[in-house]
Amino acid sequence: MTVDAHHHVWDLSVRDQDWLTGPRLAPLRRDFTAEEFEVEARAAGVVRSVLVQTVTVPEETPELLALAARHELIAGVVGWTDLTSPGVADELARLRELPGGHHLKGVRHQVQGEADPRWLLRPDVRRGLAAVADAGLVYDLVVRPHQLPACAEAAAAHPGLTFVLDHLGKPPVADGAPEPWAGAVRRLARLPNTVCKLSGLVTEADPASWTVAGLRPCTEVVLEAFGPRRLMFGSDWPVCTLAAPYATVLTAARELTTDLSGPERTALFEETATRTYTL
Repeated sequence: MTVDAHHHVWDLSVRDQDWLTGPRLAPLRRDFTAEEFEVEARAAGVVRSVLVQTVTVPEETPELLALAARHELIAGVVGWTDLTSPGVADELARLRELPGGHHLKGVRHQVQGEADPRWLLRPDVRRGLAAVADAGLVYDLVVRPHQLPACAEAAAAHPGLTFVLDHLGKPPVADGAPEPWAGAVRRLARLPNTVCKLSGLVTEADPASWTVAGLRPCTEVVLEAFGPRRLMFGSDWPVCTLAAPYATVLTAARELTTDLSGPERTALFEETATRTYTL
């Protein structure tokens, strides 16, 4: 009963993915559909998934919700809305009235692209985060290591909002130097309203030469800091295909967690995501 708590889809004929630049990302410059994802995921034993936004435009989230309405496998959507807008609460309510609107489970913004490392603590952003909490949604954090201290401050300031750390906060896997990332992750994990996704590691490592052993040090940090009941598996498909096929990414996650007990593995691969996103 595996839940994939993090994947994407896009259709370049509908909207460009302007972050797909340079030769490294060239293999991703094609359409990746919900149908293609479903074939890969079901073959790997996945029974539910969470579809996550990729671009910061208001048109994308309604499209993702409509996809979730048509595809049984997609049990939840993490969309985007402008947190700095005074009307964020009304916009979240509008999204929930759209086809598939009940699949809206969370909100995400590309904080990793913000120049201000304390963007999450701006008064207008904090007002938006409060609206997300009031709507009963969660907030996904896509950040880089230097932004993790602000994540901890934001989580402490909004104890009623669950913050989900995507991709372990993008640790320097390829560098083999876990600090200061590890210390910042531990500080974030001390807050009870935080959860972490075991996702994105194969592309933070060297996509051409990564190994399970090379991913283990960072995995051990989050296993110790969050515990398996606050960790969830995410494939980060199709971005993961830069480094490995879908099934290989899931197999690697299972190898990284072989020392866990049966109930702990059930939590990490199913229950944490189901609980956090109310799937």
